[in-house]
Amino acid sequence: MREAMERFREEAESAVHYLAARIGPLPEIILVLGTGLGGLADRIDDALTIPYHEIPHFPHATVESHAGNLIVGALGGKRVAALQGRFHFYEGYSTRELTRPVRVLSLLGAKTLVVSNAAGGLNPDFAPGTIMLLRDHINLIPDNPLRGANIDAWGPRFPDFSAPYDQPLMATMLRAAARLGTPNVTSGIYVAIPGPSLETPAETRYLRSIGADAVGMSTVPEVIVAVHAGLKVLGISVVANVNDPDNFKPIRIEEIIDETRKCEERLQELLVAFVREI
Repeated sequence: MREAMERFREEAESAVHYLAARIGPLPEIILVLGTGLGGLADRIDDALTIPYHEIPHFPHATVESHAGNLIVGALGGKRVAALQGRFHFYEGYSTRELTRPVRVLSLLGAKTLVVSNAAGGLNPDFAPGTIMLLRDHINLIPDNPLRGANIDAWGPRFPDFSAPYDQPLMATMLRAAARLGTPNVTSGIYVAIPGPSLETPAETRYLRSIGADAVGMSTVPEVIVAVHAGLKVLGISVVANVNDPDNFKPIRIEEIIDETRKCEERLQELLVAFVREI
């Protein structure tokens, strides 16, 4: 197991060396652009686009709505690295593999992670188009990216998760939303499931009962690695649909993507304003 971690370390450092030689000034902020939200990349100035397949040992995106590019440039006066498309446990990757980009960018000196996703609403007070800032999470993905030998230089063996999401960052985002007049911005608890099958009515009822406000198939592994690496984290879910387990309607991934794209411009404006302020 230690040999496997040493190999992972060597592969991560290979990607670090490759990117350090290509991207110029190092990014301060990592932006993970989830399903239907990749358009924010068009707002990055002086952008350098590097396809994932050119970066040593990076995973390859297999989901159609995820472009599969690392984009480095300026946004809101800050140096950012945007992951245009992420990786998922359901694609067959381990959580250690799918979080490799966040680990590599943390080793390049990034200090903040802003991670977004499209999610299903569980809170009956939500409506499609709600922007939920993550206040906390529940991890139901049966893997942890920190499992195995720990690399002490990367972070502690037992990282503290009493506050995985940074309260000052959340307050900054809420101020930006108020100033812009952005509607339907709230906070809540996100639950990550392995997927790719969507939730049954009974599962939806269960996830509500354990305190989750929204459900998705991503985000938590990246957050675990970011907290382990000492980054401040802001999490954002775009609620694409809300299902009542007692009056359940079919869930189609195409409709989730379409609903998320309807919110994309509103979220882009909010993210640009947020980045300017932090």
